[in-house]
Amino acid sequence: MALSKRDLAIPPHLFPPDFATAQARFRASLETVRRFYPTAELARYPLPYAPELAIEWLTAVPPQPQQLIILTTGLHGVEGYVGAAIIQLFLRQFLPQLDHHTTGLLLVQPLNPWGMARRRRVNGRNVDLNRNFFLPNAANAYDPAINPAYRRLDGLLNPQRPLRSHKQAQIAFLLGLARVLPALGVAGVRAGTLLGQYWQPRGIYYGGQEMQPEAHWLADMLRDQFARYGRVRLIDVHTGYGPRYQMSLVHSPRMTETAVALACCLNYPLIVSAVPGEFYAISGDMVDFTYQLAASELPDCQLYALAFEFGTLGDSFMAGVRSLQALIWENQLHWHGAAAMETAVKQQFNALFDPSSDLWREKALADAQYAFQEIITL
Repeated sequence: MALSKRDLAIPPHLFPPDFATAQARFRASLETVRRFYPTAELARYPLPYAPELAIEWLTAVPPQPQQLIILTTGLHGVEGYVGAAIIQLFLRQFLPQLDHHTTGLLLVQPLNPWGMARRRRVNGRNVDLNRNFFLPNAANAYDPAINPAYRRLDGLLNPQRPLRSHKQAQIAFLLGLARVLPALGVAGVRAGTLLGQYWQPRGIYYGGQEMQPEAHWLADMLRDQFARYGRVRLIDVHTGYGPRYQMSLVHSPRMTETAVALACCLNYPLIVSAVPGEFYAISGDMVDFTYQLAASELPDCQLYALAFEFGTLGDSFMAGVRSLQALIWENQLHWHGAAAMETAVKQQFNALFDPSSDLWREKALADAQYAFQEIITL
C-alpha cells in the first residue's frame, strides 16, 4: 500500500508536541464522544509511586452493549505520542461510523504516564511493561532464568559507565557487538535482547519481579469490560519495529480460532505473528496476556486483539543496529549520565519512537486509517 506524497492528505498536526498537550487533547475528546454517547465518562488512576501522574481513560457504554472497541496507547511511554495521534484519528474518522446503539468504547491514554511524561519506554521502576503481564500463579512468571542469552549480552546491552563522547561510545558499542555476533548471530542477538529479562533491574527490557500497578490496573479493567460485552476488539499501539513506511499488524501466537478467522478476513499488506522469523517473541506480552485472561476467566467473550506497530528507522541490519544503540545509550544516560552527549542521545531515542518527519507521520496515519477501516467492519 505505497502512497505518494499527493495521496497523504491526513494532517500530521494530530501528533502532540508534549505530554501536557497530549492529555489536554484527550480530555477535550470527551465532549466529542458525548455527541454520540451522552453518558461517556473520563476517569483517571493515579500511579501509587507517582500520584501526580495518572492513567487516563474514556469509556462510552451503548444502550445495548454487544461489541467493545478498546484502544490502548503508551504502554511504552515515549510511544504514547504516536498513540495519542492514533486516538485522535480514530475519533475524527471512525467515531461517527460506529453503531452507537450496540458498540462501546474504551480509550486509554496512556498506560504508562510516567514513561510518556519523561519520554522513556519504561515505567518509574525501570520496568518494560510489555514484559510484565502474567496470569496469577503462571509458571515461570518473572523467572530470572528466562532468556539465558541475555546474560551473555549483558556487557553489550548495559554498560556500567557514563557516556563520555560520541566517538568513544560508538567504538565501545561496535566492539561489544563484534564480540557477541560470532557466537549468537544476528538472530540470536535480536531474540536474546527482545524477549525480555527478569534479573537485571537496571537493564533494558527488564520485566520486573512482580506485576506492576499499571498492569494490575489494566488486568482489572479488562476483566470488567470483558464481562459486559460478547465481542471485544483490542488494539494496542506501538512504534519502533518494522519497515519505516509500513505499519505492521502484529498478532499473538495465542489467538483463538475465532480470532484467526477474523485476521484472515483482513485485507492489509503486512500481517505478522509475534514469533521469531515474522516479528519476535516476547515474554510477558500484554496482547498474549489478554488472550490468556479471556480464556481462563471469560471464555464466552469473542476476543480479537492485536498491536499496531509503526516501524521508524526501518528493518535492515543497520537499522537494527541503530535501534539497539539508541536503546542502550538512552538507558546508559539515565543510570550513568553523559558529558556532552545528552541532547544527541535523546534526539536519537525520540527518532526511534516518535519521528518528527511529516512524511512518516502522514503515512503512519494513512496506514492506521486503512487498518481501522478493515478491523471495525469485521
